[in-house]
Amino acid sequence: MSAPLPLIVRELGGAGAPLVVLHGLLGSSRNWQSAGVALAERGHRVLAPDLRNHGSSPWGDDCSYAALAADVIALLDRLALGPVRLVGHSMGGKAAMRLVMDRPDLVARLTVVDIAPRAYSDRVRVEFAAMNALDLSAVKSRKDAEEKLTVQVPEWGMRQFILTNLGQDAEGRWRWTVNREALTRSLPEILGNPLAAGEIWDGPTRFLRGGKSNYIRDEDFTTIRAHFPQADVVALPDSGHNPHFEARAGFVEATLT
Repeated sequence: MSAPLPLIVRELGGAGAPLVVLHGLLGSSRNWQSAGVALAERGHRVLAPDLRNHGSSPWGDDCSYAALAADVIALLDRLALGPVRLVGHSMGGKAAMRLVMDRPDLVARLTVVDIAPRAYSDRVRVEFAAMNALDLSAVKSRKDAEEKLTVQVPEWGMRQFILTNLGQDAEGRWRWTVNREALTRSLPEILGNPLAAGEIWDGPTRFLRGGKSNYIRDEDFTTIRAHFPQADVVALPDSGHNPHFEARAGFVEATLT
């Protein structure tokens, strides 16, 4: 495993017990701005790092969950933050599961958002194929990039999400702000199971499930409780895969109660 990378962390407010939120694949700390403020208003100091190869944090070839977790562990140790409430969404949820196994002393409570400890299908390869096919040298504007993505990514919301990772360098050239090459190579690992058989964390754990999402299935409950014996599963019926956007009030309540 590579050495930990120094993550950029966004302070989202609050002055209470620390709560750390980890974003999903192709996300960043910016995704947590509104939900993070809402969590801070309920009495927590909320911090959101950009995970490696995302946002403003450094890039590295190693995209394993051990590496993602090690980066966050180094951050928590550097800031002397543990034990924290740890919240992880999707890929960030898998990184959070890995972290509590590697450093259980750093976590007081774990909340995993719409992901289970198992391998997933290759659905996201469509988005990565579209990103890899986009000729950035021919892109004239963000709107132009969106139009070029439309054939492969017909869903408007997904196109907007992908475009949050498109920026311009100092010379005005369009570039991806995520490490597209490393993430593409590592998709099988990112989509895989972050845990090994027999690994257990016995601390307080909640899995939040989007009622309109199929990322956590009924048959996952047995596996969840095998790794997290204290876990409960709470459904947010009006949400899809992104409850911190789609059902913010219910997400905040379920995260803090």
